Amino acid sequence: MPTPTTPAEASPTRLLLPEKVELVFTAELLNSLQNPHASEHSNSQHLHQLVKLIDSQLATDFWLNIDVCVLVRVRAWAIEQLLLYIWKPHSGHPGISLIAAGGFGRGELHPHSDIDLLILLADGVELKTDEIEVFIRALWDAGFYPGHSVRTVSQCIADASEDVQFVTNLMEARIIDGDENLYQQLKAGIAAAEIWSADTFFAAKMHEQTSRHEKYFDTAFNLEPNIKESPGGLRDLQMIKWVTQRHFNTLTLHGLLEHNFLQQDEFQRLLECRNFIWRVRYALHLLAGRAEDRLTFEYQRQIADKFGYTDKSNNLAVEQFMQVYYRNALRVERMNERLLQLFREELILDYEQDTVVILDQQFQTRQGYLEIRHAEVFTRRPSALLELFLALQKHPEIKGIRATTIRAIRNHLYLIDDKFRADAQNYSIFMQLLSQQQGIYTQFKRMNRYGVLESFIPAFGKIAGRMQYDLFHVYSVDQHTLFVIRNLRRFAYGQYRQRFPHGQAVYQRIPQANILYLAAFFHDIAKGRGGDHSTLGAIDADDFCRQAGLDSSSRKLVVWLVRNHLLMSTTAQRRDISDETVLKEFNLKVPSRERLDALYLLTMADIAATSPKLWNGWKDSLLWQLYRATVDRIKNNQYSHSRSEFLANVSARVSDGSPVSELAVEFWASIPDKHLQRLSVDQLAWATTQVTAANDAVGVIAIRPQAKKDHSEVLIHWPDYQGLFASVIQVFDQMRLNILNARVLTTANDYGFELFQISNTQNQCLSERDAERLQGYLHTALHKRQWIPQPKQKQPSKFRYFDDQPEVFFEKLEDQNLTRLELACLDQPGLLAHLSALFTEQNLILEDARIATFGHRVEDSFLLRNADNQALNQQQQNTLQQAINQLLAEWD
Repeated sequence: MPTPTTPAEASPTRLLLPEKVELVFTAELLNSLQNPHASEHSNSQHLHQLVKLIDSQLATDFWLNIDVCVLVRVRAWAIEQLLLYIWKPHSGHPGISLIAAGGFGRGELHPHSDIDLLILLADGVELKTDEIEVFIRALWDAGFYPGHSVRTVSQCIADASEDVQFVTNLMEARIIDGDENLYQQLKAGIAAAEIWSADTFFAAKMHEQTSRHEKYFDTAFNLEPNIKESPGGLRDLQMIKWVTQRHFNTLTLHGLLEHNFLQQDEFQRLLECRNFIWRVRYALHLLAGRAEDRLTFEYQRQIADKFGYTDKSNNLAVEQFMQVYYRNALRVERMNERLLQLFREELILDYEQDTVVILDQQFQTRQGYLEIRHAEVFTRRPSALLELFLALQKHPEIKGIRATTIRAIRNHLYLIDDKFRADAQNYSIFMQLLSQQQGIYTQFKRMNRYGVLESFIPAFGKIAGRMQYDLFHVYSVDQHTLFVIRNLRRFAYGQYRQRFPHGQAVYQRIPQANILYLAAFFHDIAKGRGGDHSTLGAIDADDFCRQAGLDSSSRKLVVWLVRNHLLMSTTAQRRDISDETVLKEFNLKVPSRERLDALYLLTMADIAATSPKLWNGWKDSLLWQLYRATVDRIKNNQYSHSRSEFLANVSARVSDGSPVSELAVEFWASIPDKHLQRLSVDQLAWATTQVTAANDAVGVIAIRPQAKKDHSEVLIHWPDYQGLFASVIQVFDQMRLNILNARVLTTANDYGFELFQISNTQNQCLSERDAERLQGYLHTALHKRQWIPQPKQKQPSKFRYFDDQPEVFFEKLEDQNLTRLELACLDQPGLLAHLSALFTEQNLILEDARIATFGHRVEDSFLLRNADNQALNQQQQNTLQQAINQLLAEWD
């Protein structure tokens, strides 16, 4: 395909498309569209068909791998020719110019990009409103997406002087038609010599970029990144261009080469990253059929397929594609940081006194920024590639790294070779980096950005930019790992105490924090290799610890933590941690307080670093309950108390020293021992107060907030009937409430005793109003003593991209006459309500439920018995499994 002429050229351009279809954009062709006898509607219809034909041909070219740079410029040129035709009635009017801005001003249009236009007027010139409306309506009718404004030159200059975004938009403006002198007045009025000098413009744009990055958690490695606004996206590239243009008055990135801000190979890499992201954006627009910049699950898989990626045994096609995207985004981040640092030094620091402070033989600071003292620092002493970050930790007053030193780091990464990795001194420096009082997360983040981590520990390079195709892990593996370290640092500082109320107290018990950080660094390092990543990661950790010369005790702790980093999370969230057998089993695996403290902190940091929304008060309470119970076992070798001891504690809560009422004693006597031990003292005390206060009422429905734990508790004490649990669950489902946990039993006097922990859609406790509504709905449902199976809700659109097969597992608990049902499957809306209906239909009695959701997947556990108060026999298990499989299949 030939390169199109620029908009300023008058000669026609022929677009040669692969299907041999020709579109000739000549004045003759455009004039033929305006038949003097045709209606305005017919004319717009012709234009609309032409736009569709242009986009169809360009889409065909794109999927045939025609250079995307050609396509975005061809489209901008083609659209401009049509726009000139629509504008023709206004062409030649004195004091009026039609100006292209934004991406259209740059001559770059993706399939559904907005067409930003400015109708520029000379001061004193007025354009009738109806004339503007006719022009804009014609654009919409033709299938354009115009964004327009009408301003005089004076208005533009005044607005630009107040708004850095507006002046940025005008900087990229170019004239399409009209008064050239008017356009030149505008350009002169917004020049750096008049408003927004290069240094003030730079400072404002830096603030703008920082604020934008914060919206995306300051990382390019989000699960569904915004390829335009996220760190490492197109805005970061445009930021470089804007500052370059303002400072050097150059219109393209090539100005960075001309002014020696970039070397040729760096400039080429920058263009390669831009072109890759352009390809992704072009594909997004085509697949979405609209302007779309969010690389959502829906499109990640489609683009991976379109780009030719194929599934491998341990690496899905979509994961391969996203890893390439993340690595390009990281390169853009690196280039953005270094170039903006260069501009900072030239635009701001040049005006300050040149102060140099020597730190040691390798490093010094200049105007507060770290730099190497001479060009051969790294070649003479390769270990300085690690020592540089140690210097930054030891001198927190340093503002950052000078751009020339950032480039030197990148250019000398080849020195981190096998010899470097065999040098014990470098392992010592690495452990020192993990042992400082400050700057651990900040410097490890820098080391990752500059490629030092993956060079020194090649296994880390394999997880760099690696995503996991699920809704649970919202960051790439390397970013998640760094966030785990950041969370551990927050525990050290006592930050976010409301979110992690016990973090600092437990952290202060850790004798060697660097060992904990090292375990965090290795805990997910084997993701994506196939096999158990915990086991494989433990092997890597063991090798590293031996090379680093760690003592046997420290090495074993690191290896144990990596191998068992999921143990506490799975136990707390998927098992009944009030069960003595579960606690004993956990204690056998975590036999010492030292290991328990470290595992508790690592588990908290790990969960909280998986997703910004995953950690909440409920998970905190589960982990803390397991932690405290295990501490008791370690100290006293005993957890459970006798029934009399337990009830004595409850009595102290409810009676304030006075004799306990007969109703309370009767209530306690109705609860079997095995169920009593599953309740906390606080829960039974609350239930006792509610039941005794109700006296002769039919039953009790009570709700209390547990705000610090981000949930509400619901107590049901009601005359039992077949379907009681199903009735309650369906009310929860109708109100879109999340069920976190359920305790279900039948008392000796045939009352259903059910205790639920629930949260609202924001994963918080219920408001007072919602609690009142829930109580009313429950009263109505339970008085009717019936449950009505609800129709299945539509599966969330994101879930259809996951093909997880359901897993159903049964385990007989002979000593308790119970069967444990474990179900892992997609988290379908209303799933628990439909399961409870199944249990009722098959005359099964639920005694306990553990509900755990991990992104798009649930892993629930139920304790069931049959109508004969026995564990389910094989036939009953088979019947239930068939019913569950059929239920889940109906959602597909």
